[in-house]
Amino acid sequence: MSSSPQERIIAIRSSLPSSVRLIAVTKQVTSDMMRHAYAAGIRDFGENRIQEAAIKQVELQDLPDITWHFIGKVQSNKAKPAIEHFQWIHSVDSLKLAQRLDGLAQQLGRSPLVCLQVKILSDPSKSGWTIPQLLEDLSQLDECTNLQINGLMTIPPLRLNDSETLNVFYRTRDLAKEIQEKNLSNIKMHQLSMGMSGDYHLAIQAGATMVRLGTILFGERLSP
Repeated sequence: MSSSPQERIIAIRSSLPSSVRLIAVTKQVTSDMMRHAYAAGIRDFGENRIQEAAIKQVELQDLPDITWHFIGKVQSNKAKPAIEHFQWIHSVDSLKLAQRLDGLAQQLGRSPLVCLQVKILSDPSKSGWTIPQLLEDLSQLDECTNLQINGLMTIPPLRLNDSETLNVFYRTRDLAKEIQEKNLSNIKMHQLSMGMSGDYHLAIQAGATMVRLGTILFGERLSP
């Protein structure tokens, strides 16, 4: 491990393929530490609490080229601020939420980039579409013209071995290919948001285009 967080971030960032976008997950990370990450080349920051992110956005408003990614569960009453504060929403996990975000985006004159969250294996602790549910909802999702649906996001269940985790990522990639081949008007599958600190190497092997890294960059945080 490098001797400082900034050196560690530089080392990890430089080790990634150029095709992979590093999203630094900054839950409970101070704005000062985020400035160090910015100095190390990070421009994409992922947050899962809108209120915490909004404070940091004010504190970091002098860094205008940051892209903000929402990676937490979007509660119904937080859908509007999610659109107002984030360019990307990775965690669109149901048709109902997508339709609500679409209506709000139209009202606000926004066009957020989104990923559809899929649940490849049964996991009561995770939200998201099953594969059959997502395929069934595609035609209605394609009508959400105020959203830029740009790919899939997945989080494997805990306690899988590497082979099982890799299989989840490959199945997500294959699902994205299947959807792309349908040539829908408003749904593109350019992005695969998958892989976190413990499994991002496997996700990249399976074709991830965005990895969401927190602990490996900033160390352990207090849980929730």
